[in-house]
Amino acid sequence: MSTFMIAGLQLNLVNNEDNFYRIQQQVVAAKNRFAQLDMVVLSELATFGAAPRYAQPMPGDAEQRYCQLARECNIYLVTGSLYQRIDDKIYNTCSVIDPSGEVICRYQKIYPFLPYETGISSGNEFTTFNIPGVGCFGISICYDMWFPETIRALCYQGAEVIIHPTLTNTIDRDVELSICRANAATNQCYMVDINAAGEMAVGKSIIVGPGGEVIHQADTNQELILFEVDFDYIRRVREQGWQGLGQPLKSFRDKQIEFPQYHKKLSASALSKLGPLQKSQGRVLDSSEN
Repeated sequence: MSTFMIAGLQLNLVNNEDNFYRIQQQVVAAKNRFAQLDMVVLSELATFGAAPRYAQPMPGDAEQRYCQLARECNIYLVTGSLYQRIDDKIYNTCSVIDPSGEVICRYQKIYPFLPYETGISSGNEFTTFNIPGVGCFGISICYDMWFPETIRALCYQGAEVIIHPTLTNTIDRDVELSICRANAATNQCYMVDINAAGEMAVGKSIIVGPGGEVIHQADTNQELILFEVDFDYIRRVREQGWQGLGQPLKSFRDKQIEFPQYHKKLSASALSKLGPLQKSQGRVLDSSEN
């Protein structure tokens, strides 16, 4: 199989409520409309919003509802993410479910949005999965993408498509679009970046091809984003370069140097001056500035 059809659902969702039935309705409608649909991708924390009090063990009720939905629709379903409770820790976790309703992998967000996503623990494993006869996919969540090493690590493990649920409601969304394109171009991969809309986020989901080219960029409203991944195309880009140009993955593979920032003795030497990772305290005004 050369092509694989994915639908990203940029949905109007409500924060701090159970959105499952809204999501279920849209997933079923997408599959009914496009019978050839292979995978549906949701936005980060789509089900309950950014509310750690909804954290559940996995397997758990919320994840099991998605397993049933994937089975009924005969699709691969990427849950966006749910807060997962393990003992006294909470992780921001994305589950990937196959058409039989089985969870084939879970990824715990490595870079919570600190210092704001407080109380959320960091994952420590990069996650890829293979779909037989199709290709290799990697999972990344929101702020992870700001650290280019994360996408490079997934592609180093073979990922050709990066599924990247996000939840952004801030002014830096346009910056994220540029980061997404840069990651796609430098790693010669597809980036599937799906944001929420409405009350929870600002939309502007983006699908980027392996040359950094924009396949589709959504507006701020609810949208079903349907596109085909062409695996013959991405493999040709990696072998010959996009438009016959650079071959960065091969150059990275064949590098002759070691990057100094990854040596423990050097990694924090300059950055230690930045101070602790904490919320800004603001500027205290003296009486002359009132």
